[in-house]
Amino acid sequence: MTDSAPFSFPGPPSGSDAAPAPARTFDAALEAWRAWQESPWGRLRYTLAEANLLRHLHPAAGAPVRVLDLAGADGGDALRLARLGHHVTLVDYAPGMLAAARERARQAGIAALLETVEADVFRLPGSVTGRAYDVVLCHNLLQYQEDPAPALRVAVPLVRPGGVLSVMALNRHAMPLAHAVRDLDPAAALASLGQRHAHGDTFDTPLTLHTAEEIVPLMTALGCTDIEHCGIRTVNDHITDDARKHDPAFFADLEALELALSARMPYPHTAKIFQLLARVGAPVAVTAR
Repeated sequence: MTDSAPFSFPGPPSGSDAAPAPARTFDAALEAWRAWQESPWGRLRYTLAEANLLRHLHPAAGAPVRVLDLAGADGGDALRLARLGHHVTLVDYAPGMLAAARERARQAGIAALLETVEADVFRLPGSVTGRAYDVVLCHNLLQYQEDPAPALRVAVPLVRPGGVLSVMALNRHAMPLAHAVRDLDPAAALASLGQRHAHGDTFDTPLTLHTAEEIVPLMTALGCTDIEHCGIRTVNDHITDDARKHDPAFFADLEALELALSARMPYPHTAKIFQLLARVGAPVAVTAR
């Protein structure tokens, strides 16, 4: 995903049962992915996600928690939590991404806190499903799902009662504003209203855009409570001078503003990415209508 321009909008993918991109698609773009992570907007994405999550973690006396990161790629989220002393299981189906995560953990001296599992999220082995986790991350998955419900049905039961689920997805509401502000193209902005599909540049893959309003009811039906809607990059993507974001002083001010706005309504509604954090209890019975 790039920051300097909104996504392009091709036709929709073939359907909700379309085959996922092969693992080699993601492994081949590892260098580009790491460059994106190290960009100002990439750093904001991880800093904001971590800050929002940590507000919801209350381990007794600083005790480590057990974290499951579904489709966690090279550990951008997972390793931040491991550095805090938490035990993290990272699941991804791209072996190159997992190898990169292990190497990053080794270099940081936290290899003992990271477990990697090569698996499709929808075909998890018993070594993963046989545990209950204090925290489950679903941060890099929904944009590759036409229908988000199956992924949520995988994630929620893996959270122990009272644990935390963190879900992130690309925000469809941000696209028209991005076209209007960054491209100065109101016609494209108008055409993108309600558009559910885009194309991601970094991995050269089709993407599905969701909204928090669509995901919250699905989470509630699965037993999630106390859902907090946060925004990731509420203003960054609407600032057209990307070069200035590399200036340390400007970036520090931008980061402080992003942190202040992330959970402050109404700003999350037009953020580039939305993050939903919830407690998980007993599943709620859903009556067919």
